[in-house]
Amino acid sequence: MNINSAIVQGAKVLEDNFIKNPFLEAEILMSNVIKKDRIYILLNSKKYLGSENLNFFQKLIKKRSCGKPIAYLINKKFFWNSEFIVSNDTLIPRPDTELIVEKVLKLTEHKNKLNILEIGIGSGCIILSILKERKNFYGTGIDISKSCLNISKLNAIKLKVSSNLKLFKSNVDKFTLGKYDLIISNPPYIKKSKIKYLEKDVAKFEPELALDGGLDGLSEIRKVIKKSSELIKKNGKFILEIGFDQKNRVISLLKKEGFYINSINKDFANNDRCIVCTKI
Repeated sequence: MNINSAIVQGAKVLEDNFIKNPFLEAEILMSNVIKKDRIYILLNSKKYLGSENLNFFQKLIKKRSCGKPIAYLINKKFFWNSEFIVSNDTLIPRPDTELIVEKVLKLTEHKNKLNILEIGIGSGCIILSILKERKNFYGTGIDISKSCLNISKLNAIKLKVSSNLKLFKSNVDKFTLGKYDLIISNPPYIKKSKIKYLEKDVAKFEPELALDGGLDGLSEIRKVIKKSSELIKKNGKFILEIGFDQKNRVISLLKKEGFYINSINKDFANNDRCIVCTKI
């Protein structure tokens, strides 16, 4: 079977299983299998696909048709200006989270040698995107997942910023090291009872540890806000991603811990998604 026939066949399977953009996704999976880019596929569509590659491609199509996210099948996801390694243990980077990077870069346009802490580093996509653009900033990342820290380390090496990053395996409550000019976090904020109702791709395959915000969706946010108020320097900036319906409750928590609210920022769907505040 040639490359094009395999893609057409794979796209049909995806379409029958209600996967959006089936042809594009089949092309992406093929590109991953044969280690060539999309242009190569278009120019060599009639080229014979060996049985080993065909079997591998069909396995990936089957997994994708069952809802497994494409990022976990190819172990990578583009975020901000870079491609990041991801694994089943890391949350898949989302375009909405780029808001945090955007806000940080805007706020620090004329700053030097800032110390940044990320609470819950995951794949490292947020802090590493910042360090890549701010060469003289220093980053610290904490996470309770050793697997996430390993992925972050690989991504830091890939982006050539590992010399500016320190990683610690720690629960947010127990971390006491240093004082920071800027703290960022995208903590778990989904209500425990709502996780099973998320899209199948998310509910079934993404790590519950990175989604579960407890009974009210705020249990991790409370811990992150409390710890940030202790670790941040006076007049330091704190940037926090939140759920679309959490703005008022989170603002109340922030004010109690001595933060002044600078701005509430909306995502692509016009939902409140990110709060920028200052420690006073």
